[in-house]
Amino acid sequence: MYTIKEVADKMEISEHTLRFWAKSGFFPFLKRNHNNIRLFSDNDLEWVKIVKCLRSVGTENKAIKKYIDLCIIGDSTIPERYEIIKTTKNKALQQMEELKKQLELLDYKENFYQNLIKNNLKDEWNPMNKSKPEEEAV
Repeated sequence: MYTIKEVADKMEISEHTLRFWAKSGFFPFLKRNHNNIRLFSDNDLEWVKIVKCLRSVGTENKAIKKYIDLCIIGDSTIPERYEIIKTTKNKALQQMEELKKQLELLDYKENFYQNLIKNNLKDEWNPMNKSKPEEEAV
């Protein structure tokens, strides 16, 4: 059994987030000790993994709760859970494509700045390095 602090460290999630998720009903079989401290089993860690995954791609808490409730209902909900996972995966793939575009731009800018540094050049694209326009006569 793991304390919330141990789970937070192990899963790289804040304790606050884990408490919020627990209050949201995301860990349906979570136990508490005689001091009312939450204790996570290895099985609970599997719930934490899927919740973390779903949240990381922006799945709303309501949809996560629905997924968990379907899991608890059992195998009759497999087709519905499959659709949730498939939709979530497609969303993650779209986010990955967007991140690739952002990385391409960052690579370009990194190379641009490396060239400026290496060749001791001014950044001609920076508006601050352009001459100020003369004030128009009124």
